[in-house]
Amino acid sequence: MLPAGAKIAVLAGDPTKAVPYTIRLKFPAHYAIPAHSHPTDEHVVVVSGALTFGMGDKLLRGAAANKTLTSGGFALMPAGMNHYAYTSGQETTIVLYGQGPVEFKYVNPIDDPRNAR
Repeated sequence: MLPAGAKIAVLAGDPTKAVPYTIRLKFPAHYAIPAHSHPTDEHVVVVSGALTFGMGDKLLRGAAANKTLTSGGFALMPAGMNHYAYTSGQETTIVLYGQGPVEFKYVNPIDDPRNAR
């Protein structure tokens, strides 16, 4: 569901089922997740590095409304809200938790890595 380069570890629950889950994600430097939404709320805690979030239908690096979270930062991505995320020059680790199942709906189907040939 994510672009190549991310590493994932399931810490608790089963993110493929309608139960609470907790996962850890590690993103390389200069990694980006294009605009997408989820059917359930997504809770994000930055463990190390920095992650920049934005709301909208297209990834816009440097947009004035973007928010950068550093270690200890928290964000809530509401269900159905189109958003994107990216890292800058350092590897970043986050913990993501919520109610499953985890699903990604990319705004632009061409951005969905499941559609890659």
